Amino acid sequence: MKHFFYLLLLIPCLFACAPQPAEEEKPQHFTHNPDVSDAFDTARLKRIDNAFQRVIDMGLAPHAVTFVAHKGRIVHYKAYGWRNKEKGIPCQKDDIFRIASQTKAIAVVGLMTLFEEGCFQLDEPIKKYIPAFSNPQVLVSYDTKSGRYTTRPAKCDITIRHLITHTSGISYNGVHWEIARKAGVPPLNSLDSITLEEMVNRLARLPLEHDPGERFTYSMNIDVLGRLAEILSGQDVYTFLKERVLEPLGMHDTYFYLPDDKADRLVTLYEYPEGGPLIPSSNVLYQTYPVAGAKTLYSTGAGMSGTIEDYAKFCQMVLNGGEFNGHRILGRKTLEMMQQNGVGDLRGEIGFGMAWDVFRPGNAHNTIVSEGSMRWGGMFGTDYIIDPAEDLIVLMYMNLQPNQTGVNFKTLLHNVTYQALK
Repeated sequence: MKHFFYLLLLIPCLFACAPQPAEEEKPQHFTHNPDVSDAFDTARLKRIDNAFQRVIDMGLAPHAVTFVAHKGRIVHYKAYGWRNKEKGIPCQKDDIFRIASQTKAIAVVGLMTLFEEGCFQLDEPIKKYIPAFSNPQVLVSYDTKSGRYTTRPAKCDITIRHLITHTSGISYNGVHWEIARKAGVPPLNSLDSITLEEMVNRLARLPLEHDPGERFTYSMNIDVLGRLAEILSGQDVYTFLKERVLEPLGMHDTYFYLPDDKADRLVTLYEYPEGGPLIPSSNVLYQTYPVAGAKTLYSTGAGMSGTIEDYAKFCQMVLNGGEFNGHRILGRKTLEMMQQNGVGDLRGEIGFGMAWDVFRPGNAHNTIVSEGSMRWGGMFGTDYIIDPAEDLIVLMYMNLQPNQTGVNFKTLLHNVTYQALK
């Protein structure tokens, strides 16, 4: 009986000393394997091709590139349509697209590398670093004829957290767009000779839509944070992001302004006005800013262009918990914090983390995408999903603005991709 008692004591020790299964290593590079039948119904996966070729053939979209990777394995990657339809130039998988607001996540991740070094804290007021924000004002009234407006002092200072969650009150909604334009603040990009520092200092003098922290108001907050990164790093933000994010991840085709030898890979921007047909965009700024103008504004809110595979590397880094291509960009716990809903109920059923939508349980009935996924896109038609539950990233690139076709191409890709999962 005594020996049996000692044996019982020994059993837990034996289990503790036994080799434990190693945690699955995160993929550091994308792999290509034509057999994906372990995770996808391959016949159903072909519906992606059918769906996107159909909208091209119907004249609803000029082009598209779609990219799906599961556990770091590319299961679908294809280009459709035309880089330039009028010239008969087919769209290629490595074509360069205007990614607009997808720039924001790259900029925020870059800034958070400085957070990890202890350079700032999230609840510090931005005026500590950018004094132009020392006296925030909230808009009270606006006269549309004269352009004059009245303000009152904001109830509190704007913090870095307010900026990163788009709750600062900075706005380009309604009259705020017109106020910004008259003040020489380009809300998206510019062909003129203006720097990020100049733009942010002008922006700081404009009235807020509401008190900081009161509402979610998507706007130029990340441009302010791009300027903060410049101040803290002592570098222009493009050099900073190249060193901290782009080059470590191998994102060699992502730029604010394209080099001459890559400019011909930029797709033509199209528009589909109400009633159609599909035509090249007549908006000179939107059509040309990646390759024309003074090229002095590094807009961390909407200024970058790049390839879909480049951005897929960024998404895989997030999915991996902060590392890809053999480089750790952020710590695991930092990214876990960034993936939490930071705005409570201010966006209703869809939450917002520190760079992207966060799919909350209340939104599950509206989407086929997994709860807890992260999603964002750009105004010209790009989109990404980072889905930890399925270990999946799904991206679609298109440059179509405005899109009045009635077709949500992003949701189209989500639906035809997720239905193929086993």
